[in-house]
Amino acid sequence: MTEQEYLAQRQSVLAEAELDTRAVRAGQVRTAEGEHAEPIFMTSSYVFASASEAAARFSGAQAGNVYSRYTNPTVRTFEERIAALEGAEMGVATASGMAAILSTCIALLQTGDHVVCSRSVFGTTTVLLTKYLAKLGISTTFVSPVQLSQWQRAITPNTKLLLLETPSNPLSEIADIRALADIAHQHNCLLVVDNCFCTPALQQPLALGADIVVHSATKYLDGQGRSVGGAVVGRVEQMNEVLSFIRTAGPSMSPFNAWVFLKGLETLRLRMLAHSASALTLATWLQEQTAVVKVHYAGLIDHPQHALAASQQKAFGGVLSFEVGESQEDAWQFIDATRLMSITANLGDAKTTIVHPATTTHGRLTPEQRLEAGITDNLIRVSVGLEDVEDLRKDLQRGLSAV
Repeated sequence: MTEQEYLAQRQSVLAEAELDTRAVRAGQVRTAEGEHAEPIFMTSSYVFASASEAAARFSGAQAGNVYSRYTNPTVRTFEERIAALEGAEMGVATASGMAAILSTCIALLQTGDHVVCSRSVFGTTTVLLTKYLAKLGISTTFVSPVQLSQWQRAITPNTKLLLLETPSNPLSEIADIRALADIAHQHNCLLVVDNCFCTPALQQPLALGADIVVHSATKYLDGQGRSVGGAVVGRVEQMNEVLSFIRTAGPSMSPFNAWVFLKGLETLRLRMLAHSASALTLATWLQEQTAVVKVHYAGLIDHPQHALAASQQKAFGGVLSFEVGESQEDAWQFIDATRLMSITANLGDAKTTIVHPATTTHGRLTPEQRLEAGITDNLIRVSVGLEDVEDLRKDLQRGLSAV
């Protein structure tokens, strides 16, 4: 059997494999060294056998490595693996999650185009759309993630892209991906879903009709808060446009970071189920505490979109938020009284993190934008890690005792 025949058979087996198997095996092509773990190709450039081969590689007439800004074997393994997990034709790695969103928008939009976006996306995404893409003549209308009629009314003849994050950050609002995909396609628009909070282990937007999925690999795909990166996956036609932008503008993922993300993907489903189980336990307990005004977590039975979340997700994720007391001072006192949780804006880490969204992740928004997005001054967000859940409950009790 030739090497090509072996690789073709292996690819066929992996195409039919379950998610856990693809998370460990997909995308890897061993070198002549016969390594078992994925190697890190720490090189900026590649040597060609001849001048004609160099010309063919640069022109695209011959496939192969050219320059690590846009072709690197370690990065390519990560791209193929995340694409396999999401059920996509192709993946493109980026330098960060925001670079993934920027690259998607710049590659697929032009002056005069219009975007309809959930008002409950990450605060920096809102700034990107309203400040920087607006300079290029790309306009945005923000709507409720859960009110389908608002999405329908916001679409204009110039609308090219619908963008949403579900579950939302930090209120855990759940958008109906299948319904929004239908609306987008009725108007010849693309539906782009930020799948950062669920990852393909819990939710697969492409299978529900979405066209493109973006990730901040910095979060759960890594899982231990080590590296910054992003990814875009979808159909070859759109992904080649995104890759062309990466090649030209350079928001590239480093080979070392790609290797870190590959290691994270190997345990993705196990971690996501553990995060979800602990988050549900803590959300249920918080709901019983008198000092807690409201808990935002789709796993709770009384969450407005609980049934929808249960239908399109395999679990409810590791991020919850809650309102405590009446003011920013109450929220800060709660946060400062904790001793185990890390006060940091990152999420998706093995270590539980706690943060005040109104003054950190959404601090660049205007007070009016925060109010419209439901980001109150007494809101706290917790990304539940992998510590013992009873220890985390005790730490939350320390916070409550300070309010």
